[in-house]
Amino acid sequence: MQPAATSIAPAPARLSGLAVFVYVFVPFALGHYLSSLLRNVNAVLASQLASALALTPAQLGLLTSAFFFAFALVQLPVGMALDRYGPRRVQVTMLLVASCGAVLFARGGGFWSLLVARAVMGCGLGGCFMAAVKALSTWIAPSRLPSVHGYLIAVGGMGAASATMPVRAMLEYTDWRGLFLLLAALVACTGLLIALLYPKPDDAVPGHGPISPALQVLPALREVWRAPGFRAVVALVLAPHAVFFGVQGLWIGRWLADVALYPEDAVAYLLYLGMAAVVFGAIAVGMITEWAGRRGMPPLDVAAAGITMFVLIQAAFVIGYRPSFPWLSVMFTLAGTVTGIDYAIVAQSMPRALTGRAATFLNLLIFIGAFLVQAGFGVVIGLWQPDLLGHAPAAAYRCAFALLVLIQVPGLWQYARRRSGALSRTT
Repeated sequence: MQPAATSIAPAPARLSGLAVFVYVFVPFALGHYLSSLLRNVNAVLASQLASALALTPAQLGLLTSAFFFAFALVQLPVGMALDRYGPRRVQVTMLLVASCGAVLFARGGGFWSLLVARAVMGCGLGGCFMAAVKALSTWIAPSRLPSVHGYLIAVGGMGAASATMPVRAMLEYTDWRGLFLLLAALVACTGLLIALLYPKPDDAVPGHGPISPALQVLPALREVWRAPGFRAVVALVLAPHAVFFGVQGLWIGRWLADVALYPEDAVAYLLYLGMAAVVFGAIAVGMITEWAGRRGMPPLDVAAAGITMFVLIQAAFVIGYRPSFPWLSVMFTLAGTVTGIDYAIVAQSMPRALTGRAATFLNLLIFIGAFLVQAGFGVVIGLWQPDLLGHAPAAAYRCAFALLVLIQVPGLWQYARRRSGALSRTT
């Protein structure tokens, strides 16, 4: 689940609904689908990568999290480039970069070469969701954008789900190197599809303005940070969102293999159920938030309730709640989807002129946090000696999850204090 980019006021639609679906939604949604797939695919490939290249848990975490770090670095440049050059040019170029990264990963012979390749993939795929939103906002009326964004997020959930059992099935016919060559070809073909199908040259699309200099961006980000609404969301939701992205894309699968001791087929199946839960969770969170809003409950209260459940599920990992091992991984992903509400809250609480940059800034912070979580989790796991089969002990995962819980509790505590103070002032 990723945020919407800044979009200029859309031009009046000149295409039928079917034409927008075929020429705009399908090719850009396919890019977002592949981005989600490649972001999460190492959860299934982790054991093969670790054994083939003799990777330690710390190296595996750093290798996989390089995607998040590179993804975060390109957020601001991509947002500026989309405003200047439009989604077609930017997305085609970046998908070619991502395709090269996948080829480099397939041909990598060691940790450092794979690390660079993974970072190149993250750079190339860093604008998939934002480019899709930019393209759709050009052709779709504002009143229809929220539902279309929901469909786009659902497509991303399907991409994450495809990184599990379908990838496992593909490994019956090829190895992980062949898989990445295939994914490289699909990414390149998606770029070609966008180049051929997008309705008109970007430089003629109304609404594209000149690129903003970096000197104008930095003051705007400072203004975003000073907004109380933005800081309130970041204090509560940033750490859980980073934990959700960082753990979901790698360590849930390793926990299932190392602690629950499930074979690879069962791990792939449970990861599939968890990733598929993203689609249901995203829709459910939206419906619950709308229902709560009609009854006077602000979205931040919904977020706090969902994050409380999310942290309690992580606490179950800490205590090793063995009767529900198979479902803990699924519930982690299902409850974690509530963290995606932060984008909507920011959009509602910020001045309209800053909503796009606020979303981009929030995205930057989330992916930097996900990088730190995913890499740091591996460092903690690496402090313990694996057994003869290469499995890290349960104590290592309990310690890592306990640290994640400790990181998230202060945000909930601060929110509870602010909410209690606000209620006392109104009574």
